[in-house]
Amino acid sequence: MRISDAFLTELKSRIRPSDVMGRKVKLKKQGKEWAGLSPFTNEKTPSFYVNDEKGFFKCFSSGKFGDVITFLIETEKLSFMEAVERLAGEAGMEIPKGSEEDVRAFQQRKSLLEWMEAATQFFEDQLRAPVGRDARDYLERRGLGPDAWPRHRIGFAPEGWRNILDYLTELGATPEDIVAAGLAIDIEENDKPPYDRFRNRIIFPILDPSGRPIALGGRTIDPEGKPKYLNSPETSLFHKGRVLYRYGPAREALATIGTGALAGTPLSRGLVVTEGYVDAIALAEAGIGTGVAPLGTALTEEQLDLLWRVGPEPILCFDGDAAGVRAAHKAVDRALPYLEPGRSLFFTLLPDGMDPDDMIRRNGATAMQDALVAAKPLVDLLWTRELNFEPLNTPERRAGLEARLNACVEAIQHTGVKAAYGRELRDRLFQHFRSAGQGGRKHKDERRPRAGVNRAIGPVKLAGLQCLARAIDSPALLEAGSDQLAIAYFEDQDISALRDAVLDVLDSRETLDRSAVASHLRSLGRTRSEKLLKECSLTEPVDLATAEGREWLSALERFPTVAALRDEAERTSGAFASADGVEEQRAEWARRQRLVAERQAMKTRLQDASDGADHTSEA
Repeated sequence: MRISDAFLTELKSRIRPSDVMGRKVKLKKQGKEWAGLSPFTNEKTPSFYVNDEKGFFKCFSSGKFGDVITFLIETEKLSFMEAVERLAGEAGMEIPKGSEEDVRAFQQRKSLLEWMEAATQFFEDQLRAPVGRDARDYLERRGLGPDAWPRHRIGFAPEGWRNILDYLTELGATPEDIVAAGLAIDIEENDKPPYDRFRNRIIFPILDPSGRPIALGGRTIDPEGKPKYLNSPETSLFHKGRVLYRYGPAREALATIGTGALAGTPLSRGLVVTEGYVDAIALAEAGIGTGVAPLGTALTEEQLDLLWRVGPEPILCFDGDAAGVRAAHKAVDRALPYLEPGRSLFFTLLPDGMDPDDMIRRNGATAMQDALVAAKPLVDLLWTRELNFEPLNTPERRAGLEARLNACVEAIQHTGVKAAYGRELRDRLFQHFRSAGQGGRKHKDERRPRAGVNRAIGPVKLAGLQCLARAIDSPALLEAGSDQLAIAYFEDQDISALRDAVLDVLDSRETLDRSAVASHLRSLGRTRSEKLLKECSLTEPVDLATAEGREWLSALERFPTVAALRDEAERTSGAFASADGVEEQRAEWARRQRLVAERQAMKTRLQDASDGADHTSEA
C-alpha cells in the first residue's frame, strides 16, 4: 500500500521526535535541540542530536540522519509500514484505505485481531486460575516462573470442548469469526457445531512484529497427548512460512546489543534461530533476547528474508543429534541461492543432542552464550557435510566430492559470492588431498599462529598485511593496482585469503571498507585473516597521485608474482617435478591464472550488465 506524502506530513506533525527518541536515548535539552549518547555506536561523549522544530535527528558518530520514521527503522529494525502504523496509532490517526475490497479485508483483519487478543487474555487468566495448576507446575519445572509468564504472554487452555467458543461468543464474536481466527475447528458434516482447537495445552501466543497475537502454539501437558505441539492453522492473519516466533522482541533486543558488552561479537550481527518456541523463550530468560523460532517447518525464503532484514549473519542453533544435523543441512541448501555479500548464515550444533533449554539448565547461560559466539560459517558446515558423505578411497569417490561441491556452488545466484565459494572450496580440496598425500602432515602455513600481529608474523608477512590494509583504507589506490594485486604472490595463506577477500569485495561493487572485507572473510571461515585485519592499525586514506600513494603501488610491484617464482624454480631445479616446492608453486600459479581469468570474466559481465541498463534507461 502506498502512503501519501500528505498523510506522512500530517503524521510527523503530530509526533514530537524527542518523545519517541527519548525512549531509546536519555536526552538533555541544549538550546533548541536535545542531545544524548548515540544509540548506534558505543560512545562516552554525546553526539546524537534531536531537533523537534525541524523534525529530524543527526548522529555525528555514526553519520546517520533522518526523521522519526527513519529512527524507528534504524533502532527497532521495523519495516517502513510497521513504523508508520506504530506512529499512526500513537497519533490517533487511521491509515487511509484503498478499494472497498481493501476496506472489507482491513475490517475483517481488525476484527480477528481483536478476538485473538481477547482469547490470549482469556488463556493468560486461566493459567493463574485453579484449573491451571498442572500447567503452572510444568512451567516451573522447566525454569519458567511467574515472572516469565507475562513477558511471553504464556497461558493455558483448559480441558473442554467449548471454553473459548463460549467466552468469545459472550463478547459478541460469531462462530464463523472464531473459526476464521483458527481458535476453533468447524465440522461441516452432519451440521455438528464447532469445538475448541486448543484443549489442555499450555498456550504460547505467536505475535506479529507489532506485538499483536495472530496465532497460538499449544504444548500438551498430557504425557499421552498427541501431537506434543500444536500450532494454529493458516488463516488470513497467520501464514506460518512468513512468521518467526518472538521476531518483534528479538529484533528490538538486537538493536540494543550494538552498544553493549556484546557489541562486535557474533551475537551482535544477527538473530539466533532455535528449533522451537520453548528454546527461544529459554534464551530470552537467560539474557539472550535475540532468539526466534520457525513454527513447525524448515526455514522458508520469506523467513530468511526476515532474518536478513535485521542482521546480516543470523546464527542457526540446532540440537547436536542426527535430526538437528539434518535440519542444519536443509537450512544450508535453502540459503545457498540467496547468499549475497554481507548476507550469510552461521551455525551452532549443541553437544550431546541438547537443545538450548537443556544447555542453559545443565551448563548455565554463559556456556550457551559461548556456544553461540563460536558459531561456524555456512561454508564450514557445507564442506564437512560433503567431505563426510562417503569414504574418499577411490578416484571415483574423490571426483564425486568435487562434483557435489560444484553443484552447491552452482546453486548460489550472486555472481561474486559464487566465485568466492568456488575458490574457497577448490582451495580446501587442494589442501585436503595434499595433506592426505603427505600422510596427514600439515602444511607449514597451517600451523597454529601465535597471538598478536606484531609477534605473530615476520617482515614479509607484515609487509603484505600492511599493503592490503592500506588498500582497504584507501580504495582509490585499487583503481590502478587491482590487477597487480591479483597476480602478486603472498606465501602466507592468511594474507593470500585477505587479498582474495579484498578483490571479491571490490569486484562485487560493494563499498570497500574493513567491515565489508571482515564480513566476507567470516562467511568463508577465514577467521585468522579477519583477526589479522582487525589487529592491523588503521591508516589515513591516501590517493595514488600523492607520494604515499605512488610508494604503495611501487611496493606492490616489488612483490613477486607466482609466475616469476615458478619460472625461477624451474630454472634452478632443471627438472620441474624434482625441485622442492616447484610443484606447489606450479599449482599455485595455475590457481592464480584461473582466478584472474574468472575475475576478468566477472568484470566483463558486470560491465555488460551496466551498459545494458544504461541503454534501457536511454530508451
